Amino acid sequence: MGFERLVEEYRGGVLENVHMGLVCGMDENGRIVYSVGDEQHMTFLRSAAKPFQAIPVIKHGIDEKFKLSPKEAALFAASHRGEKYHIEALESILQKTGLKEEDILCCPTYPLNEAPRAACHWEHLEKRKLYHNCSGKHSGFLALSKELGYDLGTYWSIDHPAQQLSLEAMAEMADYPKEDIRIGVDGCGFPVYAMPLHRIARAYLKLACPDLIADAGTRAAVTKIAGYMNANPEMIASHDFICTALLTDPNIVAKGGAKGVYGFGLKKERMSFALKVLDGSEFVWPIIAASILEQIGYDNRDTIDRLYALAPKEIKNDNHIVVGERKTVFRF
Repeated sequence: MGFERLVEEYRGGVLENVHMGLVCGMDENGRIVYSVGDEQHMTFLRSAAKPFQAIPVIKHGIDEKFKLSPKEAALFAASHRGEKYHIEALESILQKTGLKEEDILCCPTYPLNEAPRAACHWEHLEKRKLYHNCSGKHSGFLALSKELGYDLGTYWSIDHPAQQLSLEAMAEMADYPKEDIRIGVDGCGFPVYAMPLHRIARAYLKLACPDLIADAGTRAAVTKIAGYMNANPEMIASHDFICTALLTDPNIVAKGGAKGVYGFGLKKERMSFALKVLDGSEFVWPIIAASILEQIGYDNRDTIDRLYALAPKEIKNDNHIVVGERKTVFRF
C-alpha cells in the first residue's frame, strides 16, 4: 500500500504506537518535490474538500446577495465545533437566507467541543442540526440551491445540480478528470471525493496560489474563500485546533478531514502538502505539519511553536508527569 512510518510514540523507552501514512509536497509547477510513501494512493478528502465544495457557493455570490459577514461566509468551508459564536453565525445565515434549520440534512447532535456540549446538558437543551460540524457547508448549498431555483429537498444528492457544480470545481482545482473522482458518502450525508493524494496537494496549491487558476470566476471565488479562512481562523474549527493554528498565519491556507487526511498550501513559498495518516488519527497532525515546516526551513517559528503546543513531543500522564516521547520519523 506504500505507507511509511510518520510518527512513533515511546513510553518508558519502549515503542508503544506507530502512525503510518503518506506525505506529498508539490511546487508551483505541479512537480512532486517531497514524497513519503505512495502519492498515487486514492484518498478520500472528507472535510478537507470543504474549501473546494464552497467554490460554487461563493462563485454565485451567495455571500454578497445575502449580505453575509466574513465570519458567516467562512462557515461554508468550516468544520465548526459548536461554540456559541459558531451557532450565532449559523443562525444569522438562516435568518438572512430565509432557510430553516429543518432544511439541513445533518442529524441533530450536540456540539463537538466539551464546554458547549456540557452547557447543553446543564441547560437541558435538545440536540440541534446546527450543532453538527458540517452544518455550515450544508447551509451554503441550501442557499445556493435557493438562489438558483434548485430543489432544496435533494441538495445533498450527487445527482443534484448544486453537487455537480461542486464536483466540477473540485476537478478543476485538482486538475483531475471529473469522471475519475471516486464518490462516497460522508458522515453528514454529503458526497465525498476520493482521488490520488498528489491531486489533493495540487488543489491546495491552487487554493494558496489562485493565480494558477485559469478560470477568472473560480479564481475570484477561491481568493475570497481563502481570505475568509485566514481572516476568521476560529470559525473553521475553534481554539486549540490545527486549522486555527495554521490559518492564524496569513501565509498558510489549510483544512483537515476525518480519518487522518490534511492539506495546506504556502502562499509565499508557492507550494503545498497533502498527508494521510493511515490509522485515521488527527491528534498527530500538528506534529507532522510542524516537522514538514521545519524540514523545508519555514521562517515563521511562531506557527511551528503553535503546532507543537497542540501535539507536544513530550507525552505526559494525567498527573502532568512526562512519561514518554512522541517524534516524527519521516525525512524528505
